[in-house]
Amino acid sequence: MESLSSLSSANFMGFVLVALAALIDVIANLLLKQSNGFQKKLYGISAIFLVLLAFYLLRLALKHMPLAVAYSSWGAIGIIGTLIGGRILFGERLNAIGYIGVVCVLCAVVLLKMGEIDG
Repeated sequence: MESLSSLSSANFMGFVLVALAALIDVIANLLLKQSNGFQKKLYGISAIFLVLLAFYLLRLALKHMPLAVAYSSWGAIGIIGTLIGGRILFGERLNAIGYIGVVCVLCAVVLLKMGEIDG
């Protein structure tokens, strides 16, 4: 398992790209909610554009890291970011079981990264 100090610059770049892609995807999710089923077209079109940009950044990240690690990291960041954004902007909440699910997702990402094999 790599320590933070031994991460290669390529691996670090992969994580930066995944984090950026995920944050853009979170914004897209929030815009999609705000579009009210595409009744507010500018929000909906903006969401589509941002999703395409997020996938482009994910494609770049895959040059630096395995798909399973990249996609699970994106998913975890997306879940947490959307959870926070939904709470702040729309007053949405989870119950205790929902928060346990978030912890499980985070554990899965950590385990996938720990199980990564170079090659």
